[in-house]
Amino acid sequence: MLDPSSSEDTGGESDPEVTREAPRKPPGSSVGKRGNNSSRAGGRQRQSAAPGAAAGKAAKDNNATGEEEEKKERERIQKEEEERKIKLQIYVFVLRCIAYPFNAKQPTDMARRQQKVNKQQLQAVKERFLAFLSGETQIVADEAFCNAVRSYYEGFLKSERVSRMVQSGSCSANDFRDVFKKNIERRVRSLPEIDGLSKETVLSSWIAKYDAIYRGDEDMRRQPQRAHLSAVSELILSKEQLYEMFQQILSIRKFEHQLLYNACQLDNVDEQAAQIRRELDGRLQLAEKISRERRYPKFVSADMEALYVEELRSSVNLLMANLESLPVSKGGPDFKQKLKRSSMNNSFLDMGDEGDILSKSDVVLSFTLEIVIVEVQGLKSVAPNRIVYCTMEVEGGEKLQTDQAEASRPQWGTQGDFTTTHPLPSVKVKLFTESTGVLALEDKELGRVVLNPTTNGPKQAELHRMVVPKNSQDNELKIKLAVRMDKPPNMKHSGYLYALGQRVWKRWKKRYFVLVQVSQYTFAMCSYREKKAEPQELMQLEGYTVDYCDPQPGLQGGRVFFNAVKEGDLVMFACDDEQDRVLWVQAMYRATGQSYKPVPPPQNKTTNCRGGNQKPASPISLDPSQRQGVEELISAAPSRFDHAALFTILQKHTLQHRMNDSFSCLGWFSPGQVFVLDEYCARYGVRGCHRHLSYLKDLMDYSENNALVDPTLLHYSYAFCASHVHGNKPDGMGTVTVEEKEQFEGIRSRLMALLENQITHFRYCFPFGRPDGALKATLSLQERVLMKDITTPVPPEEMKKLVQKCLEKAAQINYSQLIEYAQIKADAQAAPEKKLEDMMRLGELCIEVLQQNEEHHSEAFSWWPEVMAEHAETFLSLYRADMDAALQVQPVDSWDSFPLFQLLNNFLRTDLHLCNGTFHKHLQDLFVPLVVRYIDLMESSIAQSIHRGFEQETWHSVNNGSATSEDLFWKLDALQMFVLDLHWPEPEFAKHLEQRLKLMASDMMEACVKRTKSAFDAKMQKANKSTDFRVSLSVCTMFNVLMDAKKQCSKLCVLDTGQEIDKQWQQYHSKIDVLIDEAFKEMISSLVSKFAAVLDGVLAKLSRYDEGTFFSSILSFTKPGMDLADTYITFVRQNQDILRDRVNDELYTEKVFDQWYSGSMKSVCVWLTDRMDLQLHMYQLKTLIKIVKKTYRDFRLQGVLDGTLNNKSYETIYNRLTVEEATAAVKAGDGLQGISMRDSDEDDD
Repeated sequence: MLDPSSSEDTGGESDPEVTREAPRKPPGSSVGKRGNNSSRAGGRQRQSAAPGAAAGKAAKDNNATGEEEEKKERERIQKEEEERKIKLQIYVFVLRCIAYPFNAKQPTDMARRQQKVNKQQLQAVKERFLAFLSGETQIVADEAFCNAVRSYYEGFLKSERVSRMVQSGSCSANDFRDVFKKNIERRVRSLPEIDGLSKETVLSSWIAKYDAIYRGDEDMRRQPQRAHLSAVSELILSKEQLYEMFQQILSIRKFEHQLLYNACQLDNVDEQAAQIRRELDGRLQLAEKISRERRYPKFVSADMEALYVEELRSSVNLLMANLESLPVSKGGPDFKQKLKRSSMNNSFLDMGDEGDILSKSDVVLSFTLEIVIVEVQGLKSVAPNRIVYCTMEVEGGEKLQTDQAEASRPQWGTQGDFTTTHPLPSVKVKLFTESTGVLALEDKELGRVVLNPTTNGPKQAELHRMVVPKNSQDNELKIKLAVRMDKPPNMKHSGYLYALGQRVWKRWKKRYFVLVQVSQYTFAMCSYREKKAEPQELMQLEGYTVDYCDPQPGLQGGRVFFNAVKEGDLVMFACDDEQDRVLWVQAMYRATGQSYKPVPPPQNKTTNCRGGNQKPASPISLDPSQRQGVEELISAAPSRFDHAALFTILQKHTLQHRMNDSFSCLGWFSPGQVFVLDEYCARYGVRGCHRHLSYLKDLMDYSENNALVDPTLLHYSYAFCASHVHGNKPDGMGTVTVEEKEQFEGIRSRLMALLENQITHFRYCFPFGRPDGALKATLSLQERVLMKDITTPVPPEEMKKLVQKCLEKAAQINYSQLIEYAQIKADAQAAPEKKLEDMMRLGELCIEVLQQNEEHHSEAFSWWPEVMAEHAETFLSLYRADMDAALQVQPVDSWDSFPLFQLLNNFLRTDLHLCNGTFHKHLQDLFVPLVVRYIDLMESSIAQSIHRGFEQETWHSVNNGSATSEDLFWKLDALQMFVLDLHWPEPEFAKHLEQRLKLMASDMMEACVKRTKSAFDAKMQKANKSTDFRVSLSVCTMFNVLMDAKKQCSKLCVLDTGQEIDKQWQQYHSKIDVLIDEAFKEMISSLVSKFAAVLDGVLAKLSRYDEGTFFSSILSFTKPGMDLADTYITFVRQNQDILRDRVNDELYTEKVFDQWYSGSMKSVCVWLTDRMDLQLHMYQLKTLIKIVKKTYRDFRLQGVLDGTLNNKSYETIYNRLTVEEATAAVKAGDGLQGISMRDSDEDDD
């Protein structure tokens, strides 16, 4: 329905020249009868009519249709007028409740509601968070916070459920903040502890950064200059604010309020108290009449009739006592609560505050006057050749003079410019002639004229008769001049008016008025006297409504009238010209800012009809001669009305206004609305049960239309009604009507269905657990509604079954919504990869849904955790069907489905209720064969790769070993990590998998060691025994392979700690260790043997110089050099460097060096022992001294310990060579050429 006070029609206001005429037609008019008769007649004649009869029928049908539409339009207009009258009548009662409350107060303990978030704000918030994630803001944050914001943005802000929640008007910025806080609390709890930084500090820092992102670049100090009423509706309101609020609620126009305010004398506390006394007396008389005529409502028990009358009387007595308790001296409660002023709402909250009344000094006007003197006519008293001139002045200002002219041609055209602050200035123009007398002090004045110009005066030059001195001959002296007075910008209109008011202009007389704009929002109507800068009286126009009116009897002066009305004041104006009145009303209409636009009354007193879409006229008028509408409204006896029906309308419109304001109210009224409704119910006897039944109906209407309503409100009202219907007297009323009981039963069944629907759609009715605690309150209310009476509790099984049924439906709804959201369509022709990809995406969404249920809704269902688990299993069973279908079409040896198992299993194994549940076990049964087959194939593949790899192995060094060993160990580790990452939930199978993989690794390791040992032995057999022998890089690689195998063995072949290890497993594992150690020993021994064989060859060459042999006598004639010793020392050093550089483990390198050194010294010692009785040849002595000395030093440099270096063999060698050296020195002198064991001692030192 179009609001009568709105201006939504495109035509705007009517043309005042067009007369209005309501479309009135008497019921059952002859036109309609003729149409019907002709229609029937046409029906009889149609059989023999000409073909043109069809056109006649169509025309008649069109006429009938037009009449029907016209009738419906009249009925619609009439219905709107009736509804408007009802609203006006309700408003009269509301005005009295606000003006003189004596039962209720505005509550101060109500929870403050938060501002709504609208669609535009939601979009802006999304853009701000996206800008932060894109790095476009200056907010510094770590990776953890960015991840939290990204999760919040993707999971919450972009959610369709949030958009739906914002659309329903139940979402506030506080809800957004709470969801983020809950999200980060869970994340921060999972972070590791940081020394010196508590988690509370991290939380507060993250929340501060969130607030900065949410606000963006908004300047919190910038607020709109003029706040709307809804912006302060959460505060305690003054009377004026309550009046304005209920004007909006009931669509009351401002001028209607002002008329009703004055007619009800709301500013007169004595009148209001008397009105209450009359109302209470009327209610007592009504109670007596009901008792006398026995016209009772229908009660559930006949015994309640007498009690009903008693209750009526007692309620009136209570109101009388409340009224009696008010102090008489004040004349009623002082209900002008003032709100603390702020920059945000001062202009609005100053309504009714008399402290800001304009003073006369605030009104300042400044005018510019232009005076142009053209000529003087009728000058006869002076000679033609005399000099004449004029002077001009504005009262209180400077004086200007024209040029001189001869009396025969007194013409000037001189202009003088003046400024003044007087709206009615006095302008004096005088004509002078020069005096010729010697003793004359002043020029002679010939005439003068005094003018009082206004801004509305003529702009052209006019002739004015001048006042001449006595006995002057110039009786017809006139001056032609123009006075132009410019209107300043803040002067909107001016002119002479008659006026009569209650506060100003208390006498009906003609005054000069100026409409002044003091500021953008302040206008004043000021009256001025002549030659005065300040107004004599003024009236501030704020709050007034101006309109045309008829002439008032008893007021003499003025032909056409208009008035300005306000609460407690009525000012009547009149002027003599109709056009002047129109200009005044238009100027004042613009100044007052009123919504009602005055329309000039037509001469024939008829109303203008603008067709079928005209707005219904107000039942009351500003015209004092047409006040019967007002009188009917204010004089109607309240006891004759059905206040239950009126209150239902009032409460419905109040709730509608509340749900549409800027606060996320969830159905809660504001304090001011609660106060007015409480006062109305108490003052006019609205039964509490009826009030709550109506409230329940309205709230359920909103709830069924997807608006969020606080279930606590529903619970309270339902509990009140249930208590009343079952005779528990929550408000002291013991009578229960049949209508109340029937309505309660209807509401109970309707509420039951509503609550079941909300529990079923809990993810959408309470998205992300918002409003906080609403789902839990809904379940509590559901249990309360299930109660048959107010004392017998509901059996737990009954409530559990209901919740179970709702959650079973919820699982199906949630899954179907998820399928729709993911846009997954059943396509039998789709590729297996596409189906598996869809299942992965759907699985992620399913997990997200279950996690959100756990996070936001599990607390509400904490009474039945097993029911929530059943809901999750039902939900997953629906996914199971799609998952099984997708897995069945996968290729046999495809392992792409393992990520799906890991995704689902990682979620399920951490859930207390779902771990090893129905779906989880089914998932394991599906993947057990796949895992076993995968391990079998991998084992076979690895075994084959070992065989092929070692056959083709080049033994080039790769990382820590060879190519084959690296590949083997990587595959074994990857396979074990893969199975470990599966986190198989069933312990026995998990243990079996681990043991199998460890055994497989041991077997593979054994094969690797054996193949490496075989390759090493083959390499050693091929190596020569001369000093040219160098350890090949492949031999070093073989050493490294065994070392890497030993390291990997501890990781790949050992069970995790904590598992029971049987003796067989210990023996098997120790066998691998022993195998590797034995292989190492054999390889080191083989390598050392090769080194020893080289030394044996050198010693064999030295043996040829033994004393007493055939070769020694021959070789004694030669002079061999030290090539043999140098070659051997080079062999030792280069092999040492190769082993040190190429073998990765120093421990094993040192073992080789120890054994090599010990073996070498032992070989030399044995060789010398065999020649104990022989004296060494000089060549033998020099060579051995150099070899022993250099070998000792080199192995010492390689880190061989002193205990090994100075073993018994070395000491024996040292002593023998020292003795031989001494003997050789005695016999041969300098035959040793400076080679001495002593040198080595000194070097060592």
